[in-house]
Amino acid sequence: MHAPRRPIDGLAAGLMVVLCSLWGLQQIALKLAADDTAPIMQIALRSGLAALLVGALMWRRGQRLRRDVRGPGLVAGLLFAVEFVLIALGLGYTSASHMVVFLYTAPIFTALGLAWRLESERLAPQQWLGIALAFAGIAFAFLGDAGGEAQSRLGDALGVLAGAAWGATTVVVRASRLADADPAETLLYQLVAGCVVALAWAAFSGDIGHVSFSWLTVTTLFYQGVLVAFASYLAWFWLLRRYQAAQLVVFSFLTPLYGVVFGVALLAEALDPHFVAGAALVLAGIFVVNGGPLIGRARLALARR
Repeated sequence: MHAPRRPIDGLAAGLMVVLCSLWGLQQIALKLAADDTAPIMQIALRSGLAALLVGALMWRRGQRLRRDVRGPGLVAGLLFAVEFVLIALGLGYTSASHMVVFLYTAPIFTALGLAWRLESERLAPQQWLGIALAFAGIAFAFLGDAGGEAQSRLGDALGVLAGAAWGATTVVVRASRLADADPAETLLYQLVAGCVVALAWAAFSGDIGHVSFSWLTVTTLFYQGVLVAFASYLAWFWLLRRYQAAQLVVFSFLTPLYGVVFGVALLAEALDPHFVAGAALVLAGIFVVNGGPLIGRARLALARR
């Protein structure tokens, strides 16, 4: 029996905002260092580095891998690996801004999967409206001027598939024994699978030798391997063990906004009025999903004083 998850509170909301800012820079970092090191090799190296850090953390704690989570752990790891291979492939066809936007359709897939698998994760009608508003904001901000070139459309499609893989990973974590496993153990399965699959794809595609340890590569690998794949993912799984995942993932709609801002600042990608209007819809959607419960609890707390 899985322990009941709490609704979103201030701690979870604040931590999700920080995590979204870190995640929003990921695709931009991959693109920035692509000339020095192929994106698929960046993913392999960062996954390997983070796996070593997680393994060292578990060794220091005296933790061992549980046999009863091996099956779902391997499934989640494979889905995680597929997600990042699709990201690496997609970045070869579309912009970093497009990739981060289409990748973060993941909450839609997560909400649908969790609503089907877990009764405790079902959303109220107003929360579904919030998800619809947020997704409409992303669509309005980016789909209208996504470009009609076939290569760009292919990259965008790969981003959506990566989002579906990410959503499926979250569903596997929440709807299996991994839901009560230690976050480090859950993450280790994903990082090892991500490293192995990425290296295999790099060997197949001929990118395995496309590695240059320039200052840019080393800097982005530290960011991706230590800050994102190690620290932020541990925090994410910690949140998944304690809070309702369907509410948590709605905050990830903030990540495309961060991603586009970083894309404008670091890659000189264009910004137009669609983004401003879409951002307003995204923030409105997040408020509809989470604002009501948060305000209700605040009022209750004030009434008890």
